Amino acid sequence: MSEPRESQGPADSEGGVSPEGSTRRLPVLEPATGPLMTKEPPGTEPPPASGGDSGGRAGRFWSVRRVPAGVVALLLLLVAGAFLYDVTAVRAGRSALGWRRELARQLADRPLDNTWVLVGAGVATALGLWLLALALTPGLRKVLPMRRTHPDVRAGLHRDAAATVLRDRAMEVAGVQSARVRVRRRRARVRALSHFRELDDVRTDLDGVLQGAVRGLGLARPPAVSVRVARPGRKR
Repeated sequence: MSEPRESQGPADSEGGVSPEGSTRRLPVLEPATGPLMTKEPPGTEPPPASGGDSGGRAGRFWSVRRVPAGVVALLLLLVAGAFLYDVTAVRAGRSALGWRRELARQLADRPLDNTWVLVGAGVATALGLWLLALALTPGLRKVLPMRRTHPDVRAGLHRDAAATVLRDRAMEVAGVQSARVRVRRRRARVRALSHFRELDDVRTDLDGVLQGAVRGLGLARPPAVSVRVARPGRKR
């Protein structure tokens, strides 16, 4: 008499039949429907976000100075072209131009302490110093550099735009009737007129609001804020 065999049930739709013949539920992989979320081990913190100065030093913007460079290049071209033409004419057997003969005679006859010689030397020195100052200074004083958050990106904010933002924030303070803002590289001057409330209270509120507004501009060197509040004058 044979031993009865174990009955085998039908395989489940989400399972499978094991090699031993028993029915066992197998794991099922479901398609992901959202972003993959991973759980960090305890005690692990995410890396901090990059700071405002991680992109490098935020220096001033350098001006191209096309107008001074163009003027100097044009003058040098005219002077060099005139001398070259005269020298070539002399080499070709013609007489020198009158202005060059007169210039040579004046330079030979006038002493070094002559008034016109000193004036010419002063003008040449001033022009040279002006060109050196243009070459060694950045220029673009109306553009304020902003903090660099990326090494390949530089940004600047025009003074007029910064003044407009600060003026709009100042007008939001209760009691301020009008405000004038002048922004410089190191200082922002705010002059406000208050038609109600105590002046000290308005000044305190303006200090707090404008300090936050200056920090919100994202400048590399935030200017110091100077606030003055007064009453509007009487209409005549």
